[in-house]
Formats: sequence, C-alpha cells, structure tokens
Amino acid sequence: MPEPDQRPRPPEPAPDPAEAVPLRGERVALEPLAPGHAADLRAVVAEGDLHRTWCTRIPAPDQVEAEVERRLGLQRAGTMAPWVVRRLDTGAVCGATTYMAITPEHRRLEVGSTFLAPSAQRTGVNAEAKLLLLTRAFEVLDCVAVEFRTHWHNATSRRAIERLGAKQDGVLRSHQVMPDGSLRDTVVYSITAAEWPAARSALRARLARGAA
Repeated sequence: MPEPDQRPRPPEPAPDPAEAVPLRGERVALEPLAPGHAADLRAVVAEGDLHRTWCTRIPAPDQVEAEVERRLGLQRAGTMAPWVVRRLDTGAVCGATTYMAITPEHRRLEVGSTFLAPSAQRTGVNAEAKLLLLTRAFEVLDCVAVEFRTHWHNATSRRAIERLGAKQDGVLRSHQVMPDGSLRDTVVYSITAAEWPAARSALRARLARGAA
C-alpha cells in the first residue's frame, strides 16, 4: 500500500473580513450588497422619510445608487463589508448594514452605516442581524474588539447599542460636520472578545423571549 502523504499542508487562508458572506438566522438574512439592491433600498429610506432623520447619515432615495457604489468601492479597497438586511417573514429588504473601518492588523472592525425601515424596528430584526455580525466577527474573524459609533443626540441608536451589551468607550467631541452644518459629537462603544460570551448569551435570551 502507498505510504500516507506526510508532507506538511499549507495553512488555510485566513477569512477576509471585507468579504460579505451570506448570513442567515430565524428572522433575518444578510445578503452581500449588490447594485441590484438599489430599488429595494430606495423604498426603505423613503419609508417614513427615514432619510430626513437629522442626526444620521441616511441617503435620500435619489442618492441610494451613489451610496451603494460608495460602499462597494470601500469593499474593493478592503475596508468595508456591506450587506442588505432581508426579513424572512415578509421576504422584503428592510435595511442595510456593514463592517467598516476594518483593520485586520489590529483584529478590529466597526459595525455601522446601518439603517433599518421603521416597520422593521422593534421586531427583533436588528438584534438578530447584530448577533449574526458579532458571531462572525468574534468566532470566524477572531476580532479582539468590535466598535459601534453613533451621534450623541441619537438616543434611539444609543439605547439599541447598549442593549447589545456594548460599553461606552468615550465621546469624540465635534468629531464630524453633519450635512446641515452642525457638529456631531460621536459616542464610541465596543464589545471586546472577553465580553462576547456574555453578550452572546444575553442576545440569544432576548431573541428567545421575543424581545426586540
């Protein structure tokens, strides 16, 4: 019989954090963003005039194609992984989200540039989408920390981030100029790898009892 091959095998290539692989849960599927999603996303940002929320950077319906191309360009540069969020109960695209500010050398990234249709908020869609993203970040990409950033005045976003188990790192004062000319104070949160098991258990329990 032939001798077994004893030659060392090359290591498996590390997963690419800028690859937006499909992710699926019980309520939501995250699909890699493509130009063909623009029509669905125009409907999302038009719902309830979502794009007019002053303390966020959500594209207007006529800016969606440019925003899709911007995100895909950042993906080609290796600094973003963009997805659309699809509800599994209705089959409708209800938002978008990304890994951004990807720095593989430091094993860090930010979950951000997220927007969700008003009809999908408080349904568990956001919680499960974040569970999918965090699971990949910590358990596949081996991140040491995942950041979240939001406007100081976006109380809804801040509460949602805190419900994920993220802790506030600090506030970047006068960090960005908003489209209306006002200055944004950016609140920075993170979950570390050491905190992830407890945050994961809390998220799973929240989803199991039907909490949003």
